[in-house]
Amino acid sequence: MIAYGWSYFGTTWNKFDFFVVMSSLLDVFMEFADAEQMQAIAVGPQLARIMRVLRVTRVLRLAGKNEGLQALMKTIEMSVGSLANVFLLLILVLFIFSILGVFFFSELNSGDVIDEYKNFNNFGQSFLLLFAISTGEDWNKLMYDCVDTPPNCIPG
Repeated sequence: MIAYGWSYFGTTWNKFDFFVVMSSLLDVFMEFADAEQMQAIAVGPQLARIMRVLRVTRVLRLAGKNEGLQALMKTIEMSVGSLANVFLLLILVLFIFSILGVFFFSELNSGDVIDEYKNFNNFGQSFLLLFAISTGEDWNKLMYDCVDTPPNCIPG
């Protein structure tokens, strides 16, 4: 900073590096601050976590020097559009099945998975339930909750 003066801020990478270093210094100061001083900042612990994560972004500066990393970043940049299309298709499928879930299973109020928060009573809760099930968590229990017979009466 002393050698370059204000011309240091002429390049975007230097601005980015300055921001990361200042956020790291803020994180260090926040770590040594007392709990009483941190109460003035309502988001103190969360802000400290964000500042720690920002240190990892310094790796992006290497992208300008390493051709392999540049190619990887370019590949990620080119695939973002396709990933957005796949994401929108997934949201559309969840939207359709949420509506069907409300239509067919709105009378279910209890079960292994179905409770007051996870149910098919309205579209929002149905969408969130199907999103959670799409991750693979307890999908078989939800299936047993939705059939007419109790899970212990199903053969097999």
